[in-house]
Amino acid sequence: MTNKQIELVQQSWELVKPIAKEAGQLFYLHLFTTAPQIRHLFKEDISEQAAKLVRMLTYIVSMLKRLDDLGPDIERLAAAHNGYGAKPEYYDIVGACLIKTLQAGLDKAWNEELADAWVAVYTTLKEAMINAQIKHSAEAA
Repeated sequence: MTNKQIELVQQSWELVKPIAKEAGQLFYLHLFTTAPQIRHLFKEDISEQAAKLVRMLTYIVSMLKRLDDLGPDIERLAAAHNGYGAKPEYYDIVGACLIKTLQAGLDKAWNEELADAWVAVYTTLKEAMINAQIKHSAEAA
């Protein structure tokens, strides 16, 4: 993940913020259509979850230049995801749905460079989350 990619992600997220509620809802629509087998992990009304997702993404995007400071947050999030029954293989599905949502929301602002930037950021975070989940699982065993 380069500084240029971080800047692209942060600039594009500013364009998403005004439509954050809709983007959160669209993400879960994509997720449950793509992976109906994980629908049971969520409440029926996903409005609150969609809002949490957008708040978390806003926070993470704001911290991208200080990723080391996210360590404790990632640890807490990983522990929570273990408790929810999230599996490491779900992250690729989530990433694809996030990219699909961003592409739809950013419309004409979306391009290959921006897609690559979001994939790089998401991959970095995905790896940190999976490693933290594995660590928490091992500690719990």
